[in-house]
Amino acid sequence: MILTVTLNTALDITYRVPGLRPHASHRVTEVAERPGGKGLNVARVLAALGHPVTVTGFAGGSTGATVRASLAGVPGVVDALVPVAGATRRTVAVVDERTGDTTQLNEPGPVVAPAEWNAFQEAYEGLLAGAAAVALCGSLPPGVPVGAYAGLVRAARAAGVPVLLDTSGEPLRRGVAARPDLIKPNADELAELTGSHEPLRATQAARRRGARSVVASLGSAGLLAETPEGRWRAAPPAQVRGNPSGAGDSAVAGLLSGLVEHLPWPDRLARAVALSAATVLSPVAGEFDRAAYEELLGRGVAVTAEADAA
Repeated sequence: MILTVTLNTALDITYRVPGLRPHASHRVTEVAERPGGKGLNVARVLAALGHPVTVTGFAGGSTGATVRASLAGVPGVVDALVPVAGATRRTVAVVDERTGDTTQLNEPGPVVAPAEWNAFQEAYEGLLAGAAAVALCGSLPPGVPVGAYAGLVRAARAAGVPVLLDTSGEPLRRGVAARPDLIKPNADELAELTGSHEPLRATQAARRRGARSVVASLGSAGLLAETPEGRWRAAPPAQVRGNPSGAGDSAVAGLLSGLVEHLPWPDRLARAVALSAATVLSPVAGEFDRAAYEELLGRGVAVTAEADAA
């Protein structure tokens, strides 16, 4: 199975409105609720691809209960979330149907007590024994040490489990130093980590900081990969418009599924780009338009080798 870790789980709420205007009242045309947080989005996509997934992290309060009840209805996903006293956060996405743009509102998450953090670490180390790969995803809730991901990366490496890290800021900087197998920052996160705004130089710098491989998400321009086996760019044949929430998480699912299936890097990247674009076309995060995914994968993700930065 693949293990995904979401320390700051959420209940994702998506509102669709005819047009979003500041300082105005809006009539919502559609509302959807889903279990959220980056790792849970990754898990749902992996399950849809046919991979058994176990999810762990924290869940608490009535919102956490709603998240867990929803997960129980997702085939292929096993719930191993650790209970906390605080309430799981909510995230709200407001989709402007006129422009396709999305406005995101993210709550901070519950305060995690030291005993709860210790209970999670014990559960995590037990779950690693049955994992083919692990993804560490998203922000840290209040109370969790800023170096948490570094410790979780080291535990995975000690267990011989490939580990992907998808976070930002100081947790990413410390996590990279623990030598994860793969990181997947976006362009801003990569620039913050390395100090370079040139993507190719920045991916090379991130590898020097400790990551074995780096796949940078460049928005509509697709992905840039810096790996021991080579460097590639992968992009969709045309820009897609829609709800970008969860597109990066779907790319992570594509990379992880390709890893456990032992696909060559170009095929992993093509899958990740196709899933990401197909997720933009889906109304909510953690889902993708399967017909669009299969069409993109079959006809048009361009993957090209990349030369060294000058």
